Amino acid sequence: MKIKLTTVYVDDQEKALRFYTEVLGFAKKADFSQGPFRWLTVASSEEPDGTQLQLALNNNPATKTWQQAMFQQNHPAANFFTDDVQGEYERIKERGAETVMPPTGVTGSTIARVNDTCGNLLQITQLARW
Repeated sequence: MKIKLTTVYVDDQEKALRFYTEVLGFAKKADFSQGPFRWLTVASSEEPDGTQLQLALNNNPATKTWQQAMFQQNHPAANFFTDDVQGEYERIKERGAETVMPPTGVTGSTIARVNDTCGNLLQITQLARW
């Protein structure tokens, strides 16, 4: 069994596409519409055939309430991994990301957080190497 897709709910798909591609550096993978529904995914530029992240519109009231509650509780909607959290943090900060928490050492890793400006906090993690 493999994980091929996971979802982040966003309040604006076009704005999210710009953030996830231009700021984070992901690549657009799929983008098509059927009526009012838009299927939009991105993938890591480092693993273009790897797991896709769906940028799904939060037009369901339950989803919107959940997303807002998670944001208010400072809980990240997604966690991305890197071998250089400080470098990634500086790179995306220079590209205009709204930083929420600078790289901070925690048990077993260093983490940083950014606001995707589409309703979510994102965590960037560098695992400690023992």
